[in-house]
Order: sequence, then C-alpha cells, then structure tokens
Amino acid sequence: MAKKLDNKKILACCANGAGSSLMMENAIKKVLTRNGIKVAELRHAPISEGKTASRNYDVVFCAKTFVNTFEGVEANGTVLIPLKNVMSDKEIEAALAERELLD
Repeated sequence: MAKKLDNKKILACCANGAGSSLMMENAIKKVLTRNGIKVAELRHAPISEGKTASRNYDVVFCAKTFVNTFEGVEANGTVLIPLKNVMSDKEIEAALAERELLD
C-alpha cells in the first residue's frame, strides 16, 4: 500500500546548506524509515537555493526563523514545514502528522 509521502520530493533548508540542513535531512530520514516511506528525493540546501528550488518540491522543511523566505510557496502546492528544532525527528514526525502526511 502506497504511503502519502511515497515518491514525493522533500527539501531541507538552512542558512548555509551545510551543517544544520544535513542534520535536518538525517532526522527526516529517521522519520521516513520509521514510517516505511520511500520518497523520490530528499536533499538539503542553503536558503538561497531553496527559495527558488522549493517550487520543485512537495515538502520543504526550514527553521522557523526562515519561514518568511518561503512566502507564497504554498500557493504552488508545496507544503512548508517550519521547525523549532531542526534536529528533532519527533518534531518532524509530529509536524507531518499534523498536516496529515503520515498514514
């Protein structure tokens, strides 16, 4: 049975696209694995790239401090998920469940 996030594209963004977005990507991987979800793509990027690339993704995660950077992205159907703790797989899982993206 296909999961809601199967074959979707997910982007994790932080200021420089190195440290915290990589840790966010790893936390997202934990949630996906725990829920048996196989996405088409999961990658991390700096905010500067993510701002324009976001329209090509189904779900974009970012720190709450950067939420204004992605203003209007949801009009294209992308789900924006701002996080308080970008390394918390529990917060990521709760945010996906809140948006009814977990089966």
